[in-house]
Amino acid sequence: MKKLVLTGAAGRLGSYLREPLTKMCDELVSTDRVDDIGTLYPGESYVQADLSSLDAMLEVIKGADMVVHFGAIGDEAPWDDILQSNIIGAYNVWEAAYRCGVKRVVYASSVHAVGMHLKTDTIGLDAPHRPDTYYGLAKCFCEDLASLYWDKRGVESVCMRIFSCAQATNARSIGTWLSYDDLIHLVERSIDSPVVGFTVVYGISNNDRAVVDNSKAGHLGYRPKDNAEVFAKAVFADTPPLDNKDLANLCIGGPFATVELGNSGVAALGVVDDRKET
Repeated sequence: MKKLVLTGAAGRLGSYLREPLTKMCDELVSTDRVDDIGTLYPGESYVQADLSSLDAMLEVIKGADMVVHFGAIGDEAPWDDILQSNIIGAYNVWEAAYRCGVKRVVYASSVHAVGMHLKTDTIGLDAPHRPDTYYGLAKCFCEDLASLYWDKRGVESVCMRIFSCAQATNARSIGTWLSYDDLIHLVERSIDSPVVGFTVVYGISNNDRAVVDNSKAGHLGYRPKDNAEVFAKAVFADTPPLDNKDLANLCIGGPFATVELGNSGVAALGVVDDRKET
């Protein structure tokens, strides 16, 4: 491909995608709201832009083959913040992609679009939306937006329902972990698969205790290699007995299932900010 666009390039997950994406195209345009994202990789440029501006997205996306959309707030937040960044921002990305003739949007959706389902149900990709927060509700909107733009305007999308893409430091993550290497593999397959139409896939590693079924996304060729079971003994040894009536332990959304709307869910997860520095 000639040009890829990566939104959310300054974020933790975006930091791991920048270098591998430069190897899939002649030009990678990374974008975010910050002033600077550090040293650029060969073939990469940086454009400061706000997702809430359609004009800005049109300018950034012009001439792109595909957009990898990781921008927006990555946690539960007050409604007005979610509305501007995660909902209006997503509309601007898909609308700009349509107007600019982009083939496909690869989107960082989230488990929180279905976060109120129980772990023990081992849901598949046909499970109905069941968001656990405003953040999860925005992911539902974006998945439906992606479906609409495929059905009515021919813009392909892969919506990756990302689970625990961080260090496996708590009991929940033993079933929900997504390693950075598997994240990169999933994004690569979402880009290089010849035809995807509208596809939803769970972003989860090859965990023995996985809480969802990804079999209906086999056409992407996503074959995760890593398994959180290697961390299980140490993590469980440091974990007190869990309350089996607490929705934070029962639901696949974890603590997002119990936080008050508008309040952070990430704060309860102990996520380590180990973003890749350049």
